[in-house]
Amino acid sequence: MKLLQDIREVFKILKHRRPSKIYCPRCGSAKIRLSHSLDYWLTPRRYLCDDCGYIGPIIMELEKEEK
Repeated sequence: MKLLQDIREVFKILKHRRPSKIYCPRCGSAKIRLSHSLDYWLTPRRYLCDDCGYIGPIIMELEKEEK
């Protein structure tokens, strides 16, 4: 029962989480975007970095710490 409550809390947090800033894992640039318009809707997300040319599913996300 405790596990079910923990899972519910995690989903609640994810549902109400604000979008965080994303960065390229190779060069750290904020100039990263979805590589194709069908990404995220029809196919798995793939990101493209405008600075270094990285293409892949992995990105870095930074969130502000809560006080």
